Amino acid sequence: MGKRDDLIAKYADDLKNKCGMTPDMDLLTKVTIGCGPAIYNDDASTVAATQDSELDTVKENFLIKKLGLSDGPQLMDAINAVIDTYGRSERNKYRAVVYYMLVKHFGKESVYG
Repeated sequence: MGKRDDLIAKYADDLKNKCGMTPDMDLLTKVTIGCGPAIYNDDASTVAATQDSELDTVKENFLIKKLGLSDGPQLMDAINAVIDTYGRSERNKYRAVVYYMLVKHFGKESVYG
């Protein structure tokens, strides 16, 4: 297996064991590929949930630009719900896992179709 496959397996494990979700592996793979080279960078591959600027970046660049959602308080509510599901105390919140849960939350799987 390649490095990306190893990471996807790690993300699937997080979804199962930390988030209580059964991952759709096809969608998880597409979301991971959509993250681009960031998944290989220790800093960029995770979401710093305690930094408002980081959460704004997720909202602006992923929810609004990538998923095409309209700005509003529901976006930050969804991000916070995902962070709560992942576990606020969880040190490494992988970007691909957070994005995957946001795609599922908003029912935007078609973006990766």
